[in-house]
Amino acid sequence: MADIARAIDGRALAGGVIFCSSTYPREALAAAIGEHLGHIPLAGCTSAGEITGRGYDADSLVFMGFPEGSFTFRVLHVTDIDGFDREDAQAQVRHLAANARHEARFLGPDASQVALFLVDGLSHREELLTMTVQDALGDIPLIGGSSGDDLLFSETGVLCDGAFRSGTAAIVLLTSAQPMQVYSECFYEPGPVRMVVTAADPEQRIVHEINAAPAADEYRRLAGVPEATLDTAFFAAHPPMVRAGGTYHVRAVQTANPDGSLTFYGAVDRGIVLSVGEPVDRLARMRAFFDRVRAEMGEVDHMLGFDCVLNRIDAETRQITRTVSDLYAANRVTGFNTYGEQFRAAHLNQTFSCLMIGR
Repeated sequence: MADIARAIDGRALAGGVIFCSSTYPREALAAAIGEHLGHIPLAGCTSAGEITGRGYDADSLVFMGFPEGSFTFRVLHVTDIDGFDREDAQAQVRHLAANARHEARFLGPDASQVALFLVDGLSHREELLTMTVQDALGDIPLIGGSSGDDLLFSETGVLCDGAFRSGTAAIVLLTSAQPMQVYSECFYEPGPVRMVVTAADPEQRIVHEINAAPAADEYRRLAGVPEATLDTAFFAAHPPMVRAGGTYHVRAVQTANPDGSLTFYGAVDRGIVLSVGEPVDRLARMRAFFDRVRAEMGEVDHMLGFDCVLNRIDAETRQITRTVSDLYAANRVTGFNTYGEQFRAAHLNQTFSCLMIGR
């Protein structure tokens, strides 16, 4: 943290975001953050991998600061995700947005606003929270990610009141004189194979049966590799996809369980029809995506990226990690690998979602 403090070198910051590997001792790290950066508003979380100036990184810590004069940065925490009151949360978000709109007047008539959202990636509450917050925000777009713990699936943390806490979410109202836009890109298309969830535990995001057969066995069979080991590489290569709002989204598998069931990263329920996703040319789509963003926004100052950990695993499997990292570095992406991404009112899986900040 002392290195980050030296890099800031006395610059006045409106606030900053921190993403860190879960390998750091959390109490010691939180204390160091408080010592060196306690004078500025902060939001942050643990990760399943980081995106730095080198592209994909590991066992590292990422900090992005927002300069005073060009940004305002206001943070709101939800500290009891399981028991949160929807109406009270919406009232707090509306109050936050109203104050941010008032502040925006001092940044000029063209000031833009975005809400950054960080949430416990093991909470199973992302869908409800995302919809609740985006509804309260109105036309202010929401972008963010679910915290990770390097695929341990044990305990993730969101920075709140000087500590990394589970069961917590952070909402940042970011206002800037610079143009800001949110984007989301997926690197899979639905294949011809369909499967129906016939037995599930929605609260725990567990699917017990697909097509009235044990979920894990049927998933393997429909993916065309009935003898394969069900691991993260398999889930990344053959993501289930669901149609919602006229568009297909990945509903990724997190783990295969000893009883033959599957635990998902997102909401699942009996009767959902899923397709087995097939990859597109990821590198070509990434290049086209960054070209499109620059065509729409002009020169990009920075990108704050929320990249699903399964994208990273699939890149490793396909041996394109170095090229993907180079693309992220060349396009000034900073961020982390998530257990899920939030884009406007939706909780997504296996996307690259990002905030683009123009010059």
